[in-house]
Amino acid sequence: MKLLRNQKHRGYTPILDELLDPVNQLQGDHKEGFYIGVELPEDDPDAQRTFYGPNLWPDSDILPEWRQTMEKYRQEALEVVRKTARLIALALDLDFDFFERPQMLGKPIAILRLLHYGDQVSDTAKGLFGAGAHSDYGLITLLATDGVSGLQICKDKDARPQVWEYVEPVKGAFVVNLGDMLERWSNGVFRSTLHRVLGNGKERYSIPYFVLPSHDCVVECLPTCQSKENPPKFPPIKCESYLLGRYRDTHADLSTYNEH
Repeated sequence: MKLLRNQKHRGYTPILDELLDPVNQLQGDHKEGFYIGVELPEDDPDAQRTFYGPNLWPDSDILPEWRQTMEKYRQEALEVVRKTARLIALALDLDFDFFERPQMLGKPIAILRLLHYGDQVSDTAKGLFGAGAHSDYGLITLLATDGVSGLQICKDKDARPQVWEYVEPVKGAFVVNLGDMLERWSNGVFRSTLHRVLGNGKERYSIPYFVLPSHDCVVECLPTCQSKENPPKFPPIKCESYLLGRYRDTHADLSTYNEH
C-alpha cells in the first residue's frame, strides 16, 4: 500500500480497484496489479505530461534487480509491438513504418501491468468476474500469461447473446489484443478484441503491455479504410484525451483505499 497507484497511474492497484464492465459486474475486478510506465526523471520537460514521469519502485533491498528486469522487459516487448505494427500497417495498405513515425510509436505511451488473480471462482450470473468484459484502449496489447486458463474472448461483440470462448495459454507465446484505438484508426476494418477473465479457483498471473501512440497524436479514420460504402465511423480524437477519459471510467476513487 506504500506504492498505491498515484495520479499518473503508477504503482499498486488493489483488488476491486477497477470496474471494467459496470453493466454486468456486481463489484470490481478480483485482481490486483502494478503499473509501470515510461520512466522519466522529474526534471525532464516531458515528465509533467500525463502517463510520463518517474515510476514507483519497490525498495531494491526487498526486490533486488526487479526494477532492472522490468525495464528490460518493457524495452524488448516494445520492439515486438513495433514489428507487429508493421504487419498491421501493410494490411491497411500503408507504408510498413507508418506507426513508427515520431508522433506515433516514436514516442509512445507504453504501460506495463503485472496482474495477479486470486483463487476466487467467478460467477457470471451473479456478476463476479476476475476481470469484467472490455476491450483495451490502445493500439496493441501484448499479453504474456502463465499456464492457468481464464482468458475468454468474444469474436463478435455485437452479437446477442454474446458467445464466449477460452483462449488457452500457449507456452512461450504472446496473446496479441487489438485495441479500440486501432479500430478507430482503421475505421472498423480491424475490430478491437472484447475479452474477460473468469476465475476457476486457481491463482493466475498475466502481464499485459498496453501500447498507444504519443500524447498529441490525433487518431482519425485512415483514408485507405474509407469509401462511399464505408464512410468515417469515428471523429478525430487526441490520444491523451481519449486515454484519460477511459481511465476515469474504469477506476474507483483512490480515497476509498487511502482511508484504509
